[in-house]
Amino acid sequence: MNLRAVKPQHETRTRILDAAEELFMQHGFEGTSMRLLTAKAGVNLAAVNYHFGSKHALVEAVFRRRLDPMNAARLAELDKLEAAERAPSPESVIRAFIAPGLRLMEDAKGGGRNFVRLLGRTYNEPNKAVRALIGQMYAPTMQRYKAALERALPQMPREELVWRMHFMFGTLAYTLAATDTVQLIAGCKPEDRYDARLLEERLAAFLAAGLNAPLKNVIRKAA
Repeated sequence: MNLRAVKPQHETRTRILDAAEELFMQHGFEGTSMRLLTAKAGVNLAAVNYHFGSKHALVEAVFRRRLDPMNAARLAELDKLEAAERAPSPESVIRAFIAPGLRLMEDAKGGGRNFVRLLGRTYNEPNKAVRALIGQMYAPTMQRYKAALERALPQMPREELVWRMHFMFGTLAYTLAATDTVQLIAGCKPEDRYDARLLEERLAAFLAAGLNAPLKNVIRKAA
């Protein structure tokens, strides 16, 4: 194998992914043209086609590069938790889920911070194909965590738990993506918005309280 040939190809692929990640975050998927991408990455269109084949495949590669390791880390955290505790608490399950995402947000030099902001933009953009792709990537991890929370909250009606998990994931996504918003609130320290340890403590307490909130005002669907 010619290592001199392999290394530049790997570096070219990484440059394209880095450029696409940043441009998708700034301009959205539709707003990022191939001309803009090639200029940012310092490559020609042939290089993009060689490594990815299509824009859709490039989008998938951008998300898989970050989401696959993050989901693997979440499953590993849950495996470790369930091996150590017979009946993990809701807060322990929450911590296992949120920690990998918060660590990614701390990674400014490696592009992790750009990626979590891209995720936030994705949730608000009406691109069904991309949202469906992300849903497929998340599905196995979500099922494992749903089962873990069902065991941790056996008294919770299943439909209500699904809604509370929805609120939990939305809160985490907003925390990761909208880091600038905290500066609008007087008394918040801007430097704390990227501190994974502090955010985990605050977020875990908040989400655990929401999951454990009383059911007295739950709205029932009409028969």
